[in-house]
Amino acid sequence: MAEYKIIVVGSGGVGKSALTIQYIQQTFVERYDPTIEDSYRKQVEVDGSAVMLDILDTAGQEEYHSLAGEYMGKGHGFVIVYSITDVQTFEDTPKYYEEILKAKAAEEGEKVPIILVGNKLDLEEERAVSKEEGEEQAKKFGDFCKCIETSAKTRENVDNVFEELVRMINTVEGVEEEDHHVEAQQANQPTGDQQETKASTTPKPKPKKKKCIIL
Repeated sequence: MAEYKIIVVGSGGVGKSALTIQYIQQTFVERYDPTIEDSYRKQVEVDGSAVMLDILDTAGQEEYHSLAGEYMGKGHGFVIVYSITDVQTFEDTPKYYEEILKAKAAEEGEKVPIILVGNKLDLEEERAVSKEEGEEQAKKFGDFCKCIETSAKTRENVDNVFEELVRMINTVEGVEEEDHHVEAQQANQPTGDQQETKASTTPKPKPKKKKCIIL
């Protein structure tokens, strides 16, 4: 069974913990200590395959945020959360995107599975960031980033975030595994010189002597 590390990042107060706990425990938490950095494990089934998710819910406060960089390098997929009711949290998302690329030693355009989450969809009347703006931001983050709006309170689209991220990770991991398989085959395949040497050292069968039968 595959095991993937998921890192959840975003500014303080956007609902990272509420989103994660809603997914893991199917419950909504009104209040949560923003300085706590916690991790959760959950076995899920996506498209018929069982996967173990190790989800790290990072602290949103600036003084604690830097600690998450230690884990980002080992992350297989990332969730960047902002609040659709707070423009500043949306404007902070490129900072987290850059930190992910840095931690993964990746360049722009590389396939790093990321879901950009616009949370607090239940507060539609307070919306300050349009859905189109979120989708446009995801495009700026590359072809391998999707934007999904959620409500950690009502659970709307919460499962979809993590399931879609697992599909993206499966795609990346599958490509890398295939590349490693091809490299291994090429490494084990003899070169032209080796083939010639093998051919020249293979002993040739001796011609059979003809026997003369005297009647």
